[in-house]
Amino acid sequence: MRAIKETNFKFEGQTGFYKGKVRDVYYFGDIMAMVATDRISAFDVILPKAIPDKGRVLNQIAAFNLQATKALVPNWVLETPDPNVTIGFTCKTFPVEMVVRGYLAGHAWREYKAGKRILCGVKLPDGLKENDPFPTPIITPTTKAHEGHDEDISREEIINKGLVSVAHYEQLEQYALQLFAKGTEIAASRKLILVDTKYEFGLHNNTIYLIDEVHTPDSSRYFYAEGYQERQAKGEAQKQLSKEFVRQWLIENGFQGKEGQTIPEMTDDWVKSISERYQELYLQVRGENLLPINYDNIEERIGDSIRNSIKKFKLTSTLQ
Repeated sequence: MRAIKETNFKFEGQTGFYKGKVRDVYYFGDIMAMVATDRISAFDVILPKAIPDKGRVLNQIAAFNLQATKALVPNWVLETPDPNVTIGFTCKTFPVEMVVRGYLAGHAWREYKAGKRILCGVKLPDGLKENDPFPTPIITPTTKAHEGHDEDISREEIINKGLVSVAHYEQLEQYALQLFAKGTEIAASRKLILVDTKYEFGLHNNTIYLIDEVHTPDSSRYFYAEGYQERQAKGEAQKQLSKEFVRQWLIENGFQGKEGQTIPEMTDDWVKSISERYQELYLQVRGENLLPINYDNIEERIGDSIRNSIKKFKLTSTLQ
């Protein structure tokens, strides 16, 4: 199986290009094309090998969830013309990510275990165990770093530093909690628990849009609902559906993205196992198997899908 590590298209009418951790973004004025590559990152570091099928798994899960939530919150998507491609509005991104947590897990647990009881300005109750639910979901924002690590930040700091206006931030909070409630409902229908997730927003024509992916296993953490209470009562680890297994493997091999640490070797067998896990994620979240595709002319296919979409939407814009 092949993996899409990067793309290097030069399109007619292209006005810009941005290479993110896992996505290649092509700009055409107020329209953009986002290619979900098979690159994988953890601890804000791009790992050396790409994972076959990862990009299309996340892109198609995101497309499903963006469609399912668009009645709640406007989103940036115009169409998804290819399993690895999404076409949408170019938005001015808010420089914060809205992280919503329903359970004490991951980064929040590591901070709590270290003795912290305030996370991003939010007071955490005493007496919680790892993976316990919060009384109500909490928002723990982070800065959005183009390079390096995102950093925890409080609501007050965001407003005081002028990163987001009060009016806009209150709208982002409202949208984030509405999305989390809908994501929780969708997860329950798949016998999953939405543990935590992040949302990114941007402005287009003075309207706030939900951007990037939503409720994917890369941006979210899920638990299997079946057996959750029993495992929690026994103090056992929860069965997770997320990218946490990659982080745990890195931690076990002495890597957390800190200066001086070396990324452990990713063997072909390990890469294959990650790819299989992403296919399992797709089955659990979408309720159907990921269909095989022909990788022989994948770059040509992706390029053609972008050209055709941009031509169509630019023509529509001109006619209007």
